Amino acid sequence: MDKIKFGTDGWWGVIAKDFTLTNVAKVAYAVARWMTNKFQESSCVIGYDSRFGGEMFMEAIAKILASKGIQVFIPENFVSTPMVSLGVVKLKAQCGIIVTASHSPAIYNGIKLKGAHGGPILEKDIRDIENLITSEYEFDLEMLNWNYLVEQGKIQYINLESIYTKNIYDEFDINKIRNSGLKFAFDAMYGSTQNVFKKLMPELKQFHCEYNPSFNNLNPEPLFKNLHELADYVWQNKDIDCALAVDADGDRMAMFDKEGNYIDSHRIFLLLIHFLIKYKGQSGKVVAGFSLTSKVESLCAHYGVDVTRTRIGFSHIAEIMLREDILAGGEETGGMTIGTYLPERDSIWIALNIWSWLIESGKSIKELIDEVIEITGNFAIDRMDLTLNKNIRTKVIEKCRRGEFTEFGNNLVTGVEENDGYKFHFDNGEWVLVRQSSLYPIIRVYAEAETSSRVRELMNTVSQVLQKTT
Repeated sequence: MDKIKFGTDGWWGVIAKDFTLTNVAKVAYAVARWMTNKFQESSCVIGYDSRFGGEMFMEAIAKILASKGIQVFIPENFVSTPMVSLGVVKLKAQCGIIVTASHSPAIYNGIKLKGAHGGPILEKDIRDIENLITSEYEFDLEMLNWNYLVEQGKIQYINLESIYTKNIYDEFDINKIRNSGLKFAFDAMYGSTQNVFKKLMPELKQFHCEYNPSFNNLNPEPLFKNLHELADYVWQNKDIDCALAVDADGDRMAMFDKEGNYIDSHRIFLLLIHFLIKYKGQSGKVVAGFSLTSKVESLCAHYGVDVTRTRIGFSHIAEIMLREDILAGGEETGGMTIGTYLPERDSIWIALNIWSWLIESGKSIKELIDEVIEITGNFAIDRMDLTLNKNIRTKVIEKCRRGEFTEFGNNLVTGVEENDGYKFHFDNGEWVLVRQSSLYPIIRVYAEAETSSRVRELMNTVSQVLQKTT
């Protein structure tokens, strides 16, 4: 395979093709070298999600790090990404590693790296680790004795899920949520959070909370197209006040209101800002990924709050959180946090905040979102992925860089923002963002307008232009 390279959210590939024990060992050895160079003594929390082969890959990583003198903590079962991040903080470790391909289909597996702060490892450290990845390493994986490393205490088992649920009990009044009279539902999408609500709120209506490493042939990403069973149940029964769906490793989310209306990440993030300021009386800067709705600026202007836009990838939000006090940080993919929590995406943590707020306010989630829309105006936003060959992808990005796209069909470009991709602005606050994926051979096209039909029209027009690029 080509040189192993981490994208906006980690490194992953097709299991047995790119994501192999050999390549995992190369990454693990690079992390071990980086840690021993950077820290005099160090420890690492390592976990894996509910995908195929996760435990095997985790054990390989653990053996390599432990053999290099790094103290390793591992779980006895699969865990979510937020559980690993919290574990890093609670155990005062210098690094965290989770074997996961996040929201990707079951044929993928991957690796995410976490820093001592309990969030995505910073970009400079990622590049340093990448530069240490070589085809040569100084050990035979089969010769590293697992039982010996465990007996010597170099590898220790720890219950990360219990640490995580205790932290929830310490922060939230779970009995108040359970006895509120409101009804909630949860879809784990066969992912690594499937046991959390069995412990916290066993009466909760739950979907896909069982082990199935193939994800029952569904993509474990909480987009509406992947959540028909949950959506149909909520719509037909009309007795679920708010439903939550999370991705395979627990850091991306979406919701449904009582009528079965899908609540995407854009509206959830706006709701967080609105509630924190209006109902909780908090203040601070808002940090948003480049592809999030422009209504973030509208809402924050209404409240007199500053907004900082970052490149796509939560590590850029985390980096700002380490330097400054922020109100909330979020990205279009469904990952978000609030300033009083870790610099990490955590879907269950955010959902429990929202459910608590519903109880405090006495309002439905639809009523609260309507309050937001009254301030910002209505909007629709969506994304389309274009599979193009490398030559066309290169030409598209080059034409964007040179400013050659001045119109798309009848839509005249009134301005261009270059950050992580190219955002083309049109009249009436409409825009389209064109960017190349850091992990997949695709061009992503995002669009925002007042209505869904207009968004589809913009995306189709732009995609036609891009596919004809020569």
